[in-house]
Amino acid sequence: MKREEKEQILARLRARYTNDSSQFGLGHVMSAGADRLGLHTDRSGIRGYSACDLAPALARAIDHTALKPDTTEADVETLCQEAREYCFASVCVNPCYVRLAARLLSGSGVAVCTVLGFPLGASASSVKAAEATEAVNDGATEVDMVMNLGMLKSGRHEFVENDIRGVVEAARAASSSLPGAQRVLVKVILETALLTDEEKVVASVLAKNAGADFVKTSTGFSKGGATAADVALMRRAVGPRMGVKASGGVRSREDAENMMAHGATRIGASASVAIMQGEEGKGNY
Repeated sequence: MKREEKEQILARLRARYTNDSSQFGLGHVMSAGADRLGLHTDRSGIRGYSACDLAPALARAIDHTALKPDTTEADVETLCQEAREYCFASVCVNPCYVRLAARLLSGSGVAVCTVLGFPLGASASSVKAAEATEAVNDGATEVDMVMNLGMLKSGRHEFVENDIRGVVEAARAASSSLPGAQRVLVKVILETALLTDEEKVVASVLAKNAGADFVKTSTGFSKGGATAADVALMRRAVGPRMGVKASGGVRSREDAENMMAHGATRIGASASVAIMQGEEGKGNY
């Protein structure tokens, strides 16, 4: 582990636990003289602490992704193993693998994300909503839906907003049955490479108005992926509180950090391990 990563971990540890006033809180233990701590990576519910809380901030911002049409069960198993090891924010898999990923990541602190209306966004609104319900019932706690680009370009803004709202409402309704009524995050993929700047702003505002949690740049299956300029534009459009996810073509730590410097709060990447190792990955996503 690099020195700067160790310093980041120590800083987060101090910030989170130094003021912990509980009798057995980590701040209390450290102030009593402890210089080493043991945390369960798979039993975070015992006292609310997890080893992933101490993972590098960049890792906790990455959706580790495998969405190719020929992705196999073995690929998903490897994806989940890597996500556990690096404490990524989530794995993002095709809907048929949600149950498998949920089983493999149970208790890990890594979320399960899937895609809806992927990759064209042209499914009927009722189908997207049904996909959201099915995904949450299968174990997803994050869903990335593709906006209906054709309707946006046709000027059918009310349709686009309602299309997104239908998924938001379906996901939230299904999540009411989850333990602790866990909130399901909805991210809206704009496919920015196919939009004008004006359309990117309109799409971002529609997603925000519909109650989505994030706007996302790309599917990774179109003619272009994330750019820093698009991320910055989306951030300005939605304001400081809504999430912005940069995906498509983020292959290195430099790429990821550049996106975050321009306003991204989540990174979608298949090259996640290479990013964390300071190398450059291959592929379009």
